[in-house]
Amino acid sequence: MKKPIRIAASVACANFAHLETDLRQLKAGGVDYLHLDFMDGRFVHNFGLDPGLMPTIRQITDTPMDCHLMIEDPERYIDRVAALGADTITIHYEATHQVQKALQQIRDAGARPGIALNPATPVHCLEYVLDDLELVTVMTVNPGAAGQRLIPAMLKKIRDVREMLERTGHDGVDLEVDGNVSFTHIPAMVQSGANVLVGGSSSIFHKDYSIPEAIKAIRDLVNGIEQAQC
Repeated sequence: MKKPIRIAASVACANFAHLETDLRQLKAGGVDYLHLDFMDGRFVHNFGLDPGLMPTIRQITDTPMDCHLMIEDPERYIDRVAALGADTITIHYEATHQVQKALQQIRDAGARPGIALNPATPVHCLEYVLDDLELVTVMTVNPGAAGQRLIPAMLKKIRDVREMLERTGHDGVDLEVDGNVSFTHIPAMVQSGANVLVGGSSSIFHKDYSIPEAIKAIRDLVNGIEQAQC
């Protein structure tokens, strides 16, 4: 099943001095999701956004919120983030000892459950939780900081995840890529099977583009790829 390409904007890369302006431009530009990175300083060394930001975001825009928990023992936060309006909640496979139970907790809380895989985490770990998933996120850099270089082997990993989803009859699951989703790398990511692109400082919030210009540039790239595949 061919899934449409969706664009998620990494809110952590926005200009927080003008956050309302950025959020309104993202909405007007037609991004599909706001990607919110929550970090605890333990699973990754940095601290990210706080869930307390979510009500403010919801006052400004109704764009769906894609919440990425880079947090150890994410079960502690799932219900809170869901209650604050998360549409999707993604946990890291490496961050909990009870992956399936945590995914069920997300679904029970009313959000779409997702799993993120660190670069060195093998694809086969997904095998027994595919029925519990609506999203798989392939980290194409090590999580915790913006501005990193793409790890080249992750393009093969995207292909491997897509192949697994299609082979097992789970091709309705979204395949998201997060990390250096740049204008240069987007074509290869999409051709490898990704259908949700998390754009940060290397695309949507690129210093040489306005937000509307950047979103249009991504859409033009995606449209060109889809037309070539027809």
